[in-house]
Amino acid sequence: MSTELEELYQEVILDHSRRPRNFGALENADVLVHGDNPSCGDEIHLGIQFGPNDTLAEVRFSGQGCAISQASASMMTMKLKGKTRSEASALGLAFRDLVTGGSAEQSSSIASSSPKLGDLQLLSGVRKFPQRVKCAMLPWRAVEQALSQSAGESTVSTEL
Repeated sequence: MSTELEELYQEVILDHSRRPRNFGALENADVLVHGDNPSCGDEIHLGIQFGPNDTLAEVRFSGQGCAISQASASMMTMKLKGKTRSEASALGLAFRDLVTGGSAEQSSSIASSSPKLGDLQLLSGVRKFPQRVKCAMLPWRAVEQALSQSAGESTVSTEL
């Protein structure tokens, strides 16, 4: 990663962790998912309200954790708002591939999906640090769980 890119990465992560977008409880959420990363203590509470055509009309989160988990959640909510369930699921898979690296096939998939990820690509550096991958993935694991249900509350963890 170039020095300029590293500086941008740090700037964006710090901005989203200090001033998270879509932060706070979502009144009248259709789905609530509580997620945790026991290895470091990160927590997220994700609320989604579904709209017409199965879109994610409103996506909000609260919780506490490191700059990576909070920035990932903030950036994720911005990216997912207005997307359909299938679009949100595809973004989640692309993000997972981005931060985990993976095989040559996955790298090709990452390259083809990168334009969809936008600023989320700045989190690709976490793949060098396996413990940080869990931090970045926590909100995405929560949204993956949320997309599998229509209503109610559930819990998800970074540990299997």
